[in-house]
Parts: sequence; C-alpha cells; structure tokens
Amino acid sequence: MAKTVQAEATVQPQAEATAQPPDAIGPPVVMLGSKALRRMLSAFTYRDFRVQWFGACTSSIGSWTQSSAQNWMVLSLTGSAFFLGLDAFLQQLPIMLFTLIGGVLADRRDRRRTLLSSQYLQMTTAVALGLLVYWDVVQIWHILLLSFITGVAQSFGGPAYQALIPSLVDKKDLPNAVAFNSIQINIARVLGPLVFGGTIAAFARWGFSDVRAMAACFFLNAVSFLVVIYTLMSLHVKHIPPASVQRMGDEMRIGLSYVRNNSGLVALTVLAAATTFLGFAVITFLSIFTQVVFHEGPATYSHLLAFSGAGSIVGALGVAWLGKFKRMGLTTLVVQAIYGLLMVAFGLSHVLWVSEVLLFLTGAALMIVFSTITSLVQLMAPNEMRGRVMSIYMLAFRGGMPLGSLVSGYFATVFGAPLVIQINGVLLVLVAAYFLFVRSHGVREA
Repeated sequence: MAKTVQAEATVQPQAEATAQPPDAIGPPVVMLGSKALRRMLSAFTYRDFRVQWFGACTSSIGSWTQSSAQNWMVLSLTGSAFFLGLDAFLQQLPIMLFTLIGGVLADRRDRRRTLLSSQYLQMTTAVALGLLVYWDVVQIWHILLLSFITGVAQSFGGPAYQALIPSLVDKKDLPNAVAFNSIQINIARVLGPLVFGGTIAAFARWGFSDVRAMAACFFLNAVSFLVVIYTLMSLHVKHIPPASVQRMGDEMRIGLSYVRNNSGLVALTVLAAATTFLGFAVITFLSIFTQVVFHEGPATYSHLLAFSGAGSIVGALGVAWLGKFKRMGLTTLVVQAIYGLLMVAFGLSHVLWVSEVLLFLTGAALMIVFSTITSLVQLMAPNEMRGRVMSIYMLAFRGGMPLGSLVSGYFATVFGAPLVIQINGVLLVLVAAYFLFVRSHGVREA
C-alpha cells in the first residue's frame, strides 16, 4: 500500500521569500571542495529541505516494504493479475475523486494540519492490515478497502506536499530539489523490497510462517510514519493565510481555467498521464514475472524491485546534477521513447540477469522523464496557484496509474503479462513520437 509521504507546512507569497538562506551542510562536504558535488547537493544547503527529505525517505522505505508485501499477499490470496491491478486502482481512485479539492485546500489552509491528518490516517490503515494478517483473518476485500482509505488520505495530503518543495528552496535550485525528492523515493524502492525480502528470510530462519513476516512488514510501515510526523513538526515554514478566499467551486474553476489556457501545462499533464497509464505496469506485474516467467520466489521478486529502484536513483542523480538545463522537454520525449523500447525488451526477455539489467535501465529512464516533467510544471506554476496546478497535475499523473493497472491487469489475464508490457511499450514510443514529430504543444521547446 505505497504512500505519498507529506512533510510540509505552507507556501508563502513568493517561493524565493520562503526558502531559508543556504547554510553549510557540514565540514566533510566543504572539505571536498568539488564544484560538481556542490552543484549536485545544492538543495541540501536548505535546512528545511534536509529535514523534509530525511522524513520522506524514511517513510518511503516503510511504504515500499509494505507495497512489496502487499502485492505478494494479493497474488498469494487470489493468484490473479486482475486483483493486483484492482488493488492499485482502488488506492489511486480517491486521488481522481478528491485531489482537486485537496488542491484548493492546499492554497487556502495550513498545510501542516492537513498533512498530519493524512499521516495519522495512513498509519492507522497500516496497523489495521498488520493486525488482520497477524491474526490470519485477512481477506482480499480487507486489503482493497484499506487501499482505498489510504488513497483518500493521500488525495488531500498530496497537493500540499507537491507545493512544499518550491517553498523550501530558491527557484534556481528547484529542479535539483525535485530530483532529490525523486531520489528518496527510489532509495526506498531499493531498500524497501530488500527489507521485505530480508524480513521473509529472517522469519523463516526463526521458524515463523510467511504470514507473520508479512504482518511485520506492515507494522514496520506504520512505525515509519512516526518519523514523518516528527519532521512535520520540526519544519520552520509558517502559514500565511491567502488575502482573499472564494467559494471552493470558484477557486477550483480558476485553477482549471489557468491550466486549460496554458498549452504547455496541458501538454505536460497529458504526457505524464500517458506515461503512468502505460509505463507503471512493469512494476505492477513484477510479481507475476517472478512466478510465471522466472519460476522464483519472494527473494527474487525483491531483487527485481531493487534493480528498478537502483536505476531510478541513477536517473534522478543525473537530473539533480544537470539542474535547470536547456531543452528539458526535448530530453524528456527522447528518454520516454527509449523507456518504451526498454519495456518491449523486458517483455520479451526470459533470462533473469538480462531482465535485471533492463529493469535498471527502465528505472533510470522513467525517473528522468518524471523528474523533468515535474520540474517543468513546478517552474510554470505561479506560487499563489501552485496547490491547484499541482493537484491537476497529480490527478493526471497519479490517476494514470490505477487506470493503467486496471486495464493492463484485465488484458494480462487474457493475453499474459509479457505481451501487455510489450504493447504498452510500443504505445509509449508512439506517444513520444507524436510530440516529437507531429505536434509539440510547446513540450519540445520547454
């Protein structure tokens, strides 16, 4: 039940005014004196960003530990790719239903309270699932219901969190901060599955069943929320109420109108939705590839997830080093086409080590695409409307995941997961080709 970690308070009238002056990040880094290293770590010169990053990374590790265990448990209970897709769909469905409301709240209310409420609710669902598994009474509908409740919490906390990063760093360091936010998620994509695999192995050595090990994974996720709550309370950003507040429906329409009339934002939002709709099936179906294609168990599944996460870290580090660079849009489109080709190759592969290399490369490509798209949207969004702009972007970005998982899960039951992955990869290449050669909509020039 992967969660979006939120650890932020507010956005103030100008992003540059809210970011604290850079401070030294410690003698070891100063002693290195490397210009490239200082450039890569520029976002960490801001105290609040460092605090937020640590809390988010810890929580994301717990999230991926639970996500790995939950996907394995769903497949063990049902043996169905459709239920894997349905679980992902139900977790993301509230984001499609409530995120726009969350965006309005992110622009008008104290985000600290919203984010704390989100964390408490998500922690409760993790504990509930852990208890159900520990008592060995869990059923598939329990998992699906708790996934939906977690999604509700994320739909209100997510827009506030997305509006966080521009308020913690100066505008010139924003792409670096966005990339490092992606890095913490992908560090978790490496460590979380390894924690899952290690927990299964350790409990087996101690003579406990896999059920007890699964419960431990869910409890570890619940504990990780305590770190997020602590970091939330440690941030220095203060809430400044907006000068005027209109009716929620009016503010929502203003945000939608702004995005609709900005062709660049529309194109980037569509591109993000297409990428998540088609591209995330690789992660969703990894447990199926592990069992059906490679005939392996949880340890191999966790290793495959770790390879994907390691690639994502490398991709995000590359974006962090580049920072704000020319032709970010063109780079995004080229890398997305490469990602589609890598998906096709992964769907065709039946050799484990080849698939591990391909997962590493797909992870890197996907993170480059997402980091650059998110950076461009953040740079285009005015501060006073950032919550609403980012909620619309999240609606497309996060909404593409459940819809894609549901559709791909259905077709995987008919044609098999490998073929579906190949088809999705071809479609991603066609999407990139449209923006590259047919009509740019401003993406190619961004």
